[in-house]
Amino acid sequence: MQFLLAFVVLAPLVGAVAALLPAPPGLKGTGPDQAVLRHGVTVTGAVLVAVLLLAAGFDHDQPSKMQATTDISWIPALHVRIHLGVDGISLPLLVLTALLTFLCALYSYFKPPHQRPTPRAGGPSPKAFVALVLVLETGTLATFAVLDLVLFFLAFETVLIPMYFLIARWGGAGRQAAAWKFILYTLLGSVIMLLGLLLIGLKSGTFDMVALATDNGRGLTTSVQVIAVLAIGIGLAVKTPMWPLHSWLPDAHTAAPTVGSVLLAGVLLKMGTYGFVRILLPAAPDGMRTFAPYLAAFAVVGIVYGSLACLALARPGSKGDLKRLIAYSSVGHMGFVLLGIASMTPTGVNGALFANIAHGLITGLLFFLVGAVKDRYGTADLDTLSGTTGAALYGRAPRLGGLLAFAAIASLGLPGLAGFWGEMLALFGSFRPADGLSRPAFLTFMAIAAFGTLLTAAYMLIVVRRVCMGETGEAREEPRRLTDVQPYEFATWTPLVALTVLAGLWPAVLLGLTDPAVQKLLAGGKS
Repeated sequence: MQFLLAFVVLAPLVGAVAALLPAPPGLKGTGPDQAVLRHGVTVTGAVLVAVLLLAAGFDHDQPSKMQATTDISWIPALHVRIHLGVDGISLPLLVLTALLTFLCALYSYFKPPHQRPTPRAGGPSPKAFVALVLVLETGTLATFAVLDLVLFFLAFETVLIPMYFLIARWGGAGRQAAAWKFILYTLLGSVIMLLGLLLIGLKSGTFDMVALATDNGRGLTTSVQVIAVLAIGIGLAVKTPMWPLHSWLPDAHTAAPTVGSVLLAGVLLKMGTYGFVRILLPAAPDGMRTFAPYLAAFAVVGIVYGSLACLALARPGSKGDLKRLIAYSSVGHMGFVLLGIASMTPTGVNGALFANIAHGLITGLLFFLVGAVKDRYGTADLDTLSGTTGAALYGRAPRLGGLLAFAAIASLGLPGLAGFWGEMLALFGSFRPADGLSRPAFLTFMAIAAFGTLLTAAYMLIVVRRVCMGETGEAREEPRRLTDVQPYEFATWTPLVALTVLAGLWPAVLLGLTDPAVQKLLAGGKS
């Protein structure tokens, strides 16, 4: 188990280095581009198998216990250790990350990303693309596996440069500005977060997350906790992203290639909310209690703001971009995650963790589908996609239209699908927040968030009506048939569809893992 976890974290990094080397003569296939894309599928597939073996060997009777741990002294003078481990909170995120990265590599093998030449150089090679995706996977997996604050920060920062280049070199229109906005926002937030992490580590005498969780803030004064939560929270809120620190996200998603959007929404956003749960809730509970009402207020504003922005983009004649609409919907969905965390209750935090996984599955599927639609139509403009033929996707590519409708319905939180449980539990957590928090305030937040679910249903149904059914009125021409779902697309999207249904019908698969770990975390390391 220790070897498996170490392999999961380090194998993508080794694979990234290998991707930059010349392919052996017998493995080149039809050319070096195909060989390196196949290398990406092989490495991410091996990591996925290792994560599944790790999940199979995980002691499901003790999900609150750190398992597969490695604890080695690294910088003794600063008490920094190479400490790895997995529990019921991090295991689902490891599986999600490995799965989405493998599916992205598989999708890219059959549909290589478009090479965007720059004024100073030609188009970037698939070698660089595969290497960047693998470095990105290393950073995300390490973020969910490390148990030391310094290592957490290093892993947290590892993902920034690969994502910057994925957007800047393989993105669409406006990619350079979007990439710079992404890197500047996240780097600024990270600098502030580092100060908070150092404050906790130096004042408590340890950077070990397990020790900090067990201490439960008893070694830190309330003022230190408040400052630390403010500093670390800003950095995590940028990555989540939380309104009003979200403005980098729509531009990044709109410009990013399909694979970049899937990984950004499905994996990178989860790093911010994971930090709230893993670090701030157990290590600085008094500081979190001070800021919880403000966090909840920003969360519900983000829910309503994101939904209203989506309604504006979905309106006929607005020239709204479908990728941009889904990006704004992520601001609303991550608002529910933050609301559950702000309640500081087991119910709310479990809902937040469930919503994390559900959002990764559903929004990852949505970005895959929108990328396929954009490839077929040559645009993601909603007015162009809806057209005037009255047929749209249902008439032109019925399977693709059906999948897009399924993903949209799942995203709006239909009972029986994965999107329902996380939002419901977050609302329940707000109904009865933790001791010391104002119940009238959280009841108000709950009511506003519930109104946000209605707005979410409204814009998602508008999207389905316009894109899948087309505008009303008589058809002016026979609908032109489009290429429907291809076998490689079916293979890529089916696992996400199946897991969305499974998590919706059997939520205990996730809640059985997270609940004991959350209970222990909130109780100061006591089971």
